[in-house]
Amino acid sequence: MDHLDSMRLFVRVVDRRSFTMAASDLGIPRSTTTVVIRELERHLNCRLLNRTTRVVSPTVDGQIYYGHCVAVLASIDEAEASFRNPQPSGLLRIDAHGMLTRTFLLPKLSEFLARYPQIDLDIGQGDRLVDLAREGIDCAIRVGELTDSTLIKRPLASIPEITCASPAYLARHGTPQSPDELNSHQMIGFISSRTGTMMPLEFRVGGKTMKTTLPSRVTVNDSDTSAELARLGFGLVQAPLYRFSKDLVNGTLVEVLKPYRPTETIVSAIYPQARQTSPRLRVFLDWTSKVFSKIG
Repeated sequence: MDHLDSMRLFVRVVDRRSFTMAASDLGIPRSTTTVVIRELERHLNCRLLNRTTRVVSPTVDGQIYYGHCVAVLASIDEAEASFRNPQPSGLLRIDAHGMLTRTFLLPKLSEFLARYPQIDLDIGQGDRLVDLAREGIDCAIRVGELTDSTLIKRPLASIPEITCASPAYLARHGTPQSPDELNSHQMIGFISSRTGTMMPLEFRVGGKTMKTTLPSRVTVNDSDTSAELARLGFGLVQAPLYRFSKDLVNGTLVEVLKPYRPTETIVSAIYPQARQTSPRLRVFLDWTSKVFSKIG
C-alpha cells in the first residue's frame, strides 16, 4: 500500500473509530489495516491512535496528522476530479430534521438534482446528535445554537418561534395574556438532545429574555411527539412557526402570547472543520442558502 493509500486508510479509521469498519468500508482485511497503521506509526516515529476494546481514537499527534491528511487528500481528490469530471458528482450524505426537510428542501429538491445530475443524496433525519465524521455525513442542517468548535457553521435563516396550545387545553386552563399568567398552566416537557435536560419556555419581555419551566405531565425527547401531544391538549408547546403553520390555519392549535414570542431560531448548515469542502458539498450549501434566503 503506497503512502497516499495509507493516509486514506488512517483517515477512515479515525472517522469510523474502528479498524473493522474502516477495513470493511475499503474492502480490505482487518489484519491489513492493523499492519498499515503500525507501519505508518513506525514511519512517523509516533503513536497515532489510542486503541481500546471498544473504540479507537486519535492521540494528540494523531489528531494533528489527521488534519494534514484530510487537507492533502482533499486537494488531490479535487484536483483530479476537475480533470476527470468538471461537474460536481458523487454521493452527498446530509442529515436534517424531517419536518424541516419536508417544509423547505423537498419542494425545491428537483431543481437541485436537475442542475447537478451527477450528485446523489442520502438524507438522514432525526433530532439526535450525530458524529458527522464518524458516521460519514458531509453536513447537517440544524435548528438552534451550536457550540461544537470542531464544526464549521454556516447560518442559513432566522425563523420565528411561537407558543401555542390546543383549543381544548385553553378551554380548560384559560388563555394567558402575559407570561405572568402561566401559574395555572402546564407545558409539554421536552428533553434536549444536546444537554439532556428539560428545555424551559422562553419569552421576550421588555427587550429581555424570560425563561420559565412549567409543570408537565408528559416528557418526551422527540419533537414530532411533542407536537402531537400539544394537539391532544396536554399543554403549551414552543417550536418554530413552520412546524405549526398548518395547525394554525385549520385550528387544531392556537398561538398564545404572540407579543412575547421567543427569540428567533437560527437554522445553520454544519460540517467538519478539518475537511476541505468538496465541490458537491459546496454547491449544495450554496443551493441551501438560496432556499432559506426566501423565508420570511
